[in-house]
Amino acid sequence: MTLPASAPAAALAALGPSGPPLDLGRDEAGQEAAKELLRSGYQQESLVDRLWRHLTQFLGDLFDSAPGGQAGGVVALIVIVAVIVLLAALLLWSLRRVSRSRRAVEEGLLGGGVRTAAEHRAEAERLAAAGNWAEAIRERLRAVARDLEERAVLTPMPGRTAVELAADAGRVLPAHAAALTAAARLFDDVTYGEAPGSREGYASVAELDGRLAAARVSLGADA
Repeated sequence: MTLPASAPAAALAALGPSGPPLDLGRDEAGQEAAKELLRSGYQQESLVDRLWRHLTQFLGDLFDSAPGGQAGGVVALIVIVAVIVLLAALLLWSLRRVSRSRRAVEEGLLGGGVRTAAEHRAEAERLAAAGNWAEAIRERLRAVARDLEERAVLTPMPGRTAVELAADAGRVLPAHAAALTAAARLFDDVTYGEAPGSREGYASVAELDGRLAAARVSLGADA
């Protein structure tokens, strides 16, 4: 039986994507892989999976391109170990930072210790004299919080945060609400944002502390 001349073309078209595998070069394979990654399934790939895929691809390329046979493999292995150590160090640093922030949140503004307002102020002045502005700012706002509790302006509340202090005290002392909010934001910056603090920042909190202490007379008069 004689086949029509168009039969070979029709057979090739019928094979379509399921036809025999093609022998592609490195460049062509890369282009095909790029096309494959553009499909919808890969668009849903998580960030962790994407980073892992890039890392494994990088390591594979490193081994493929390593010159010098065994010596090249040793160099590639050293690079891989260095990358793993770097990633482990970054992960450990991140976990410690999260743990430190979580512990600070749980302890609240006043931390785990019990000090008077005067003791917090003295410690703040000592830290400021040493140039430790971040810790001095923390101690000075703790002095503000303890002073308001000692004077019964605020009811003591374990775990109270700087933001909660500003909100609670701002309702009782509305004239100082804006300054309290700014001081709470500064406290969070040096505590959770790891900002270094500054002389000006400490001076602003110390000035607020003084103004709130001077408000004692007006509070007594109102009472």
